[in-house]
Amino acid sequence: MSTPYPFTAIVGQDDLRLGLLLNAVSPAVGGVLVRGEKGTAKSTAVRALAALMPEVSVVPGCRFSCDPAAPDPACPDGPHEDASGVSRAARTVELPVGASEDRLVGALDIERALAEGVKAFEPGLLADAHRGILYVDEVNLLHDHLVDLLLDAAAMGASYVEREGVSVRHAARFLLVGTMNPEEGELRPQLLDRFGLTVEVAASRETDLRVEVVRRRLAYEDDPAGFAARWAGEEAELRDRITAARALLPEVVLGDKALRQIAATCAAFEVDGMRADIVMARTATALAAWAGRTDVLAEDVRQAALLALPHRRRRNPFDAPGLDEDKLDDTLERNGGGDDEPEPDGPGGGGDGGGGGGLPPQGDGPDTPPRPEGGADDTPGQPEPGAPVPGQGGEQRPVRAGEPFRTKMLSVPGLGEGAAGRRSRARTEHGRTTGSRRPEGALTKLHLAATVLAAAPHQRARGRSGRGLVVRRDDLRQATREGREGNLVLFVVDASGSMAARQRMGAVKGAVLSLLMDAYQRRDKVGLVTFRGRDAEVALPPTSSVDAAAARLASLPTGGRTPVAAGLLKAHDVLRVERLRDPSRRALLVVVTDGRATGGPDPVALAARAARLHAAEGTASVVVDCEAGPVRLGLAAGLAADLGGKAVTLDELRAESIAGLVKDVRGAGLGHTDRRVA
Repeated sequence: MSTPYPFTAIVGQDDLRLGLLLNAVSPAVGGVLVRGEKGTAKSTAVRALAALMPEVSVVPGCRFSCDPAAPDPACPDGPHEDASGVSRAARTVELPVGASEDRLVGALDIERALAEGVKAFEPGLLADAHRGILYVDEVNLLHDHLVDLLLDAAAMGASYVEREGVSVRHAARFLLVGTMNPEEGELRPQLLDRFGLTVEVAASRETDLRVEVVRRRLAYEDDPAGFAARWAGEEAELRDRITAARALLPEVVLGDKALRQIAATCAAFEVDGMRADIVMARTATALAAWAGRTDVLAEDVRQAALLALPHRRRRNPFDAPGLDEDKLDDTLERNGGGDDEPEPDGPGGGGDGGGGGGLPPQGDGPDTPPRPEGGADDTPGQPEPGAPVPGQGGEQRPVRAGEPFRTKMLSVPGLGEGAAGRRSRARTEHGRTTGSRRPEGALTKLHLAATVLAAAPHQRARGRSGRGLVVRRDDLRQATREGREGNLVLFVVDASGSMAARQRMGAVKGAVLSLLMDAYQRRDKVGLVTFRGRDAEVALPPTSSVDAAAARLASLPTGGRTPVAAGLLKAHDVLRVERLRDPSRRALLVVVTDGRATGGPDPVALAARAARLHAAEGTASVVVDCEAGPVRLGLAAGLAADLGGKAVTLDELRAESIAGLVKDVRGAGLGHTDRRVA
């Protein structure tokens, strides 16, 4: 077994270490979600925490790690009466992104359940993680139904497995830690809220700290055991401190004053529900125990707010997590703060912060002047959005998007088999049952009626004599289900001079932003192609990070000619590559233009030929017609006809959404002969 990197040898990352340690002291805090760019010691810190966790006493032979002092009365391996205990290290169990539901919660032997009436249960990762750590790397890439199961078990402290009337329950209390890179897509706000704490991590921009990180990492790789031995003393001290804080935790008093500060803070920042108040109370209590105190101070409440509230304040998918610290300090002061502030030597202050090797706290990066509250457009002396950029051949500065609005659903026609999502019809593991088939591999969803029908004709030949049904593996039938899938929504946006009027481009960006919000909610991948001047470019390759697309859209410059054909050909190349990478994910092409193709010989005919390429491959498409003014040429409608789709105006998009307006998009791509956007 490899030697883990010592927790106390991690350089900087004070918030990350503190969030993990508080959960080690009080698992009731609810786990921690670690957000940050790649290469910032997220996984290293989580794996290193396992060595600091106190040992647990378990019933020998129990697959569910029951505590002999208080065994689970419903344990499938029980009852455990007068069982003696053995000690072992707390486990760290990792949940792979591609894990199945059965691997997570466990599986029942359906054949034995039907034929013998016994609950033959194979435990999953939730059972393995009981009384330890469950670590989910790239939690934002997990399927939603797995995240729901995971967080439900974490909230209830138990896992339930239901298969065709057969039910098994077992305890599942663990420290839940998730890590994610926001560039690869965000978690839904509902799921964010289920994590007790969230910390943001980033690589330090201080040269000395970066040098120390590399020095320690190279020393560890040269001699892992020797490096760990040099930090053994600090590790033992931190382990003892966790044990002492756990013992002190029941004695910590959360007074009325601290409770009022917690409630006032949550109300001031308008967080939804009451989970934030409860998490803040538990976190503040853990902070006091970690500092060796039995009373909760205002500083504990402040630190708890910084860890528990930022991710609960997102009002739409493109809001970055964050907290106004000036507002936080003012709220605490108005509700009784300021008279009992401790010296800054506890967690989050200037002390050891949990044993970081004695290095100074990590900085926030290079000094940058604060941005005015109103944004760049409100800064005196800044150029007007939409104004020409000097020396750029007519290019104009980016303008702000108009106010986004709610749209109804666009869906790709037919029945797909792509990744689970919320847009188009698809064969999925979850949804309504539509039929049955012979299982390919392990049986996951039994179709009971079809199984009984398959077994019934053979009962006499199999010598059935009792009441039980004689079932063989060949009789088992897998239920086929229909649900929803996520699609690839590729936006092709006209950024030419004909679109560049400030008010008009703002409305166009607002419409695209609205569709991006819809794609976020429906768990789609998105991509962004823009065209202007003489060519087109991929502004954002297909990604699950919808907020990255919104950021690229915000900075989109405009100006120049309208090479519609170049934009469509670039989109064709993107879709061709994506079909090779992920053949099961179907695409929806959204072209945003006024259709006025210019530049080169016969640009309208070139655009029509490029559009017919998409139609020939059956790509579902819609054209958002951005033409404005009293004189309308109707070129976007012609482009939509060549694509095999339908055109809708910005007004129609805003008033009724595309769902009821785009009816007929025919094609034969991806194995479907009839493709309609509905």
